[in-house]
Amino acid sequence: MCQACKRAADLARGDAAQRGYGQRHRTLFREAILARDPVCQLCLRALSTVADHWPTSRRDLVALGLDPDDPIYGRGLCKRCHDRETAVNQPGGWNAR
Repeated sequence: MCQACKRAADLARGDAAQRGYGQRHRTLFREAILARDPVCQLCLRALSTVADHWPTSRRDLVALGLDPDDPIYGRGLCKRCHDRETAVNQPGGWNAR
């Protein structure tokens, strides 16, 4: 992808709050997940720093009419495991359809 296309895709993506990761997400989802799962749920070694939507993606939860900020739809992961899981399960990243 050329630089101009990358910039256009980033602009179309919107900021975190526009994608649904605003204050409500941070307080209802992220804080609850990291408090519940202080250790990464995959490697069981590193501290959790990422609240991951699992087993259903945020996009799919919204499409199903479910609350994507409900902690029952998440797990705590370390950044390394989250990045690896995203690469395997969402090839192409956020823009994959």
